[in-house]
Amino acid sequence: MNRLIRTGLMFGNLIHVASPALVERYNRALEHLTGRTTALTDFYIDISGYSPEVGHEFGDHDYLNHAGVNRQFILLTTQQKTAPLLNAKFSTSRGVLRQFIEANEAALFALTTRDAVAGELANSVYDMATPARLFDIRRVTVEADTTGGALRQARALEKKIDRFLNEQDAWFDDVLIAEMIGLAQETGDIVRNPVTLAEMSFEQRNFWTAHFGGAYIFQAVPHPALVTPGDPATFDGAPIAQVLGFDDRNRIARFLEDNALAEPIVKARGIDAGAILRQKMDFIVVDALADSGLDLAGLTRIDMRRLARQNAERLPQEFHALAALVNWAENDGPWPAITSEHPAYFHTLRAADTPDADLVNMLLAELAPKDIRQLFICHKQAFYDRYRTWSETKKEYVVDFLVNEYQVDKLGTRKALFGHDAPMEDPAPPPPVSEATIARVGPWGPVRR
Repeated sequence: MNRLIRTGLMFGNLIHVASPALVERYNRALEHLTGRTTALTDFYIDISGYSPEVGHEFGDHDYLNHAGVNRQFILLTTQQKTAPLLNAKFSTSRGVLRQFIEANEAALFALTTRDAVAGELANSVYDMATPARLFDIRRVTVEADTTGGALRQARALEKKIDRFLNEQDAWFDDVLIAEMIGLAQETGDIVRNPVTLAEMSFEQRNFWTAHFGGAYIFQAVPHPALVTPGDPATFDGAPIAQVLGFDDRNRIARFLEDNALAEPIVKARGIDAGAILRQKMDFIVVDALADSGLDLAGLTRIDMRRLARQNAERLPQEFHALAALVNWAENDGPWPAITSEHPAYFHTLRAADTPDADLVNMLLAELAPKDIRQLFICHKQAFYDRYRTWSETKKEYVVDFLVNEYQVDKLGTRKALFGHDAPMEDPAPPPPVSEATIARVGPWGPVRR
């Protein structure tokens, strides 16, 4: 993994904590949340304040995420909003933290100049003893304060000011006045400079979790389902309509179609479908030939085509199916019947324009993991897990590609792959697809030129 760390593909954009003042604030917050402190004087933290170095020191990488629920956080600077979330147990956690920081940026900037802000992503679940507990998570609320209780003191001062202004004879209450002065010395002038953080709560109905071998839970859709790369029997008795394993390819395809969650790449608006499919073909070539002793460093698109021609008989079904689809899209070739049972099927899809697009792309990345670019962008933990199993040749190629092709224009690449143009007009609802059509061209129906 050192190659990933050196190139910034792992632990990239972490915040460096090196000054004695910041370390002291971190320790105050850490003791406030966990009862522990670190002896380190130099470490890095993610968006939640978790540090791999501190986790190694403690022998506990869940020191801010006990039992994998109700994640705690430590904010030393608003710059943490751009940092990744490491060891994520829920796909929604980083988005919640980032929205909280952005919505309260001015207040957090003022608060963190003097103290750390510590808090928790709170829900009603305190353990994950059984899979059914996942369905008790319905809303996540952000609770936060400085370690010195600045917000709590500000609220107390605000109440005393209200008493002072509205209660009869409060002007003569020496105890009340003394309490107000004492609190004001801690909080400052809250009348001119209010100290407050917006109360934020987020619905959590559709999400991915790392618990129980991993699961994608879709509850707020017309046809709910749980999709897992593990054993579906793990979720027996779960309060959801259907539980699908990755081997249930046709049922997953039908689930995506019934809920309008995915669309064929060749039908998507505003993208170069041929270029996306050809890049997927290159990744499949690398996966197939990485262990053959070939030097894959610095290969151009022309080199890839030459390798594919020379080793056509060694390339898997996915490559030939995507080649046929490119031929149809660009050269008016015959339409390839790629059903959901075909290993290339999920390579041909991307998330539709819905609020759950990121979650769907995450699922598709794990269903079609040979597309290493999408896997890295959409599901980093799955990428890191697979990276450990690859040959050195493939590792070198993948790192070189991501550094030179993806990192130079992250936003542009994401837009090209996953962006959605606004439709010219509201599309008409699609007609129902017959079983005969599904058998012939797959659940996504016929694609017309």
